[in-house]
Amino acid sequence: MKKSFWLISLMVVFVITLMGCATTSDLERIQAQERETNAKAEQALKASQDANANALKATDAAARAEEALKAAEARALAAEERAKVAEEEKKAAEEKAKKTEAVFEKSMRK
Repeated sequence: MKKSFWLISLMVVFVITLMGCATTSDLERIQAQERETNAKAEQALKASQDANANALKATDAAARAEEALKAAEARALAAEERAKVAEEEKKAAEEKAKKTEAVFEKSMRK
């Protein structure tokens, strides 16, 4: 009885040991899964880096566009100021021309 118990116990331990060991095909399958996971991770990292680079480019483009808009607004304000000055000069010239014509008329009457 003791011998058969030990024999059965030994066989159970042997079967459990064999079931717990990984076979070569199991290891190969796990390695293949690991390679696939690594490839997906590298692909995701590359996509993330590309997205970051594109975001930086977009930010730079937006900043340049904003600067160009500010410069255009400044040029428009300067043009308005020049137009006002030109209008005032035109009015001054017209008044001067009227005065000169009035003096000429006065001198022609004499």
